Amino acid sequence: MFRSQWQLSCTVGLVALLSAGAANAQSPGQIDKLQAQINELQRQIAALKGQVKATEKRVATAPPPVYTKAPYREPTAIVEMSPNNRPSICTPDELNCIALTGRLHLDVGGYSYHPNSALTAPHDLDSGVNARRARLGVVGKFMGDWQYTFIYDFGGSSDGGLGASAGNGGAPTSGIENAYVSYTGLKPFAIEGGYMDVPWTLDEATSSNDIMFMERSSSQVIATSLGGGDFRSAIGIRGNTDRLWGGVYLTGPTSGASHSWPASEQDALLTRVSYQVLQDKDYSFHIGGNALWLLHNAGAAGGLPATLTLSDRPELRIDPTAILSTGALAGVDGAQVYGAEAAAGVGSFFVQGEYFHYDIDRMFGAPSLSFNGGYVEASYTLTGEARKYSPGSGAYSSITPAHPFSRDGSGWGAWEIAGRYSTIDLNDNSNSLAGLAAIGGLPFGVSGGQQTVYTVGLNWYVNRNVRLMFDYLHGEIDNKFTAAAPGVDVGAKFDALAMRTQVAF
Repeated sequence: MFRSQWQLSCTVGLVALLSAGAANAQSPGQIDKLQAQINELQRQIAALKGQVKATEKRVATAPPPVYTKAPYREPTAIVEMSPNNRPSICTPDELNCIALTGRLHLDVGGYSYHPNSALTAPHDLDSGVNARRARLGVVGKFMGDWQYTFIYDFGGSSDGGLGASAGNGGAPTSGIENAYVSYTGLKPFAIEGGYMDVPWTLDEATSSNDIMFMERSSSQVIATSLGGGDFRSAIGIRGNTDRLWGGVYLTGPTSGASHSWPASEQDALLTRVSYQVLQDKDYSFHIGGNALWLLHNAGAAGGLPATLTLSDRPELRIDPTAILSTGALAGVDGAQVYGAEAAAGVGSFFVQGEYFHYDIDRMFGAPSLSFNGGYVEASYTLTGEARKYSPGSGAYSSITPAHPFSRDGSGWGAWEIAGRYSTIDLNDNSNSLAGLAAIGGLPFGVSGGQQTVYTVGLNWYVNRNVRLMFDYLHGEIDNKFTAAAPGVDVGAKFDALAMRTQVAF
């Protein structure tokens, strides 16, 4: 319509110009010709006016436009956030998912260390900072029944360095903490294999995000070093009901360790069974047992059995030094660990404990060695929350604050106080000098020392994802029957104060 009006205005202007020019400069014949042209233009102008009016009339009487809605299409993927703020992408039927997971455990602490004699090694422990765990990975499932976990650990910044031995508590050469697949289509069972944190022992089945103290007890760490724990290659089957949990695993070396059999590969068979004798919203009672058989100890050159070291640091990972140690036990061709576990909760009070017995088999007529260790730990939540049983792991979860911390004062998170008594004795046939005599080239007795650690802790659960931990430790390591210095106590005493900042999802 506006274009037609513009054309009409231009035509009228043109006619006016032509008329003026014709009147002043043209002959009578030319004037007649121009007049005819003007008449034709006037006719066209009239026609255009009619078109303009018709267009205006159609626009005024036309019905409003109708907008049609595009057909609904089901989304091909849905972005979700789990209760603990883990982001995931799933298909609408939730049969296929992938989720991001991570955890950061940043420790800082210091020691007050007192050697028992001049022969004690080391003479001091270093204070400092340690990125104990810095893990990032993905978890998910395919077609509902296939689950997978891939997690890399960038942590262990002062855990003994790359390539450090497991007995010295060092970080493995590889940072692959989890890389395994589980098939859950045979419910209530799951078949899984790869690199994983083998759920053997009650404390190991408890996530490092949920443990009561910054570190697990030395008795548990030494037990799992023979074939369980993190970074472990394994294949096995587990199953559970609401109360019963059981699993069997065949394990090999840790990620980053040599996989050449038989020269340097460690293989073990592990099993664990637990049962919730009592289970109610206000109380619970849990019992269980486990066993480990070291099937093959890494062999040295020429096919001879390699050494085996039982060792751990004093339940803190700021300094990488282990004071408690059997040293390298030669001629070891097998080992067994037998354990018992129990836990109970009443309201906000919770208690848990484990006992371990270790048998070490040796060659060349040397007698087997036996050691013992265990721990008891308890906690009370000042803000009223309670630890809940997790049937899928056969262990207990962490505290979930009922009122997360908020600056407006509406919540202060959850507060938990805790205490633990931990002990392990790595002495056998060492209570006399005669016990250190050699048989077949191997020492008859072993003096690895006896360690006792008392720990008290305060845990602040800021919200589901953030926790601050404060631990105070007092430890005593006695070792008086070593072959190098018989009768001289080469142990030590220490006090330590440490803090952990934990962020996990």
